[in-house]
Amino acid sequence: MDGAGAADFGGVWAQGAGAIVAFIIGRWLIGWACRLIGAAMTRQELDPTVQRYLVSLVSVALNIALVVALLGYFGVETTTFAALVAGAGVAIGAAWSGLLSNFAAGIFLLVLRPFKVGDYVSAGGVEGTVVEIGLFGSGINTPDNVKTLVGNSKIMGGDIKNFSFNGFRRVDLAAQLAGSADVHKAIGLLREAVAKVPNIKTEPAVDVEIIDFNEFGPKLAVRPYCHTDHYWQVYFDTNKAIADTLGAAGFPVATRPVKVYPV
Repeated sequence: MDGAGAADFGGVWAQGAGAIVAFIIGRWLIGWACRLIGAAMTRQELDPTVQRYLVSLVSVALNIALVVALLGYFGVETTTFAALVAGAGVAIGAAWSGLLSNFAAGIFLLVLRPFKVGDYVSAGGVEGTVVEIGLFGSGINTPDNVKTLVGNSKIMGGDIKNFSFNGFRRVDLAAQLAGSADVHKAIGLLREAVAKVPNIKTEPAVDVEIIDFNEFGPKLAVRPYCHTDHYWQVYFDTNKAIADTLGAAGFPVATRPVKVYPV
């Protein structure tokens, strides 16, 4: 082998050795970066499943970038390769657009935490108790005990009501009185009776006020406060208390007034 050939061989060897060293260092840096990202997500108490997905995505993207960089180091034209990767990404993204949007929304749900498992919510057009928060959809048990899976993108794309966030909530009920009824007496009796319903909060106190007047007579708003766990029990027991209290006190039944037409 002449001097020129030896020099060329030495250059190729040095170039190959440099590429191997760069690959080893690049892989070490990628692993270090993934560990840092994973540790940061652990400190933020991000769901372990989401952590694995995100770390895997970052690792794949960085490894592709490393391979493309090494190919360019050897003088390989990487423009076509990069275009193929980008085209494949666009095709996969278009095919999985629905799943990807649900996946992205699931990450936001786990990071932002607008609700947690066990909360009673209204989200994505479904109301009930949250039983699971998945990467693509969340499970909600409706009041009639039907588990409903709702896409995360639908949840994040609309209003979310978390009835369990605050310590208590208001139960909105009404009591219709006849036009001849003693309104002040009815208000006093209902306040006293409803306050005895189990699991009602003493503070705020029960609201019993005139909310409207209609063709039957005055209409009272009856609004006790309770914890979400006792909502339906308080709802039904308060309705019973309204019926029993007004009935026992002899309040007249509200009926539609009879219209008298001239002959």
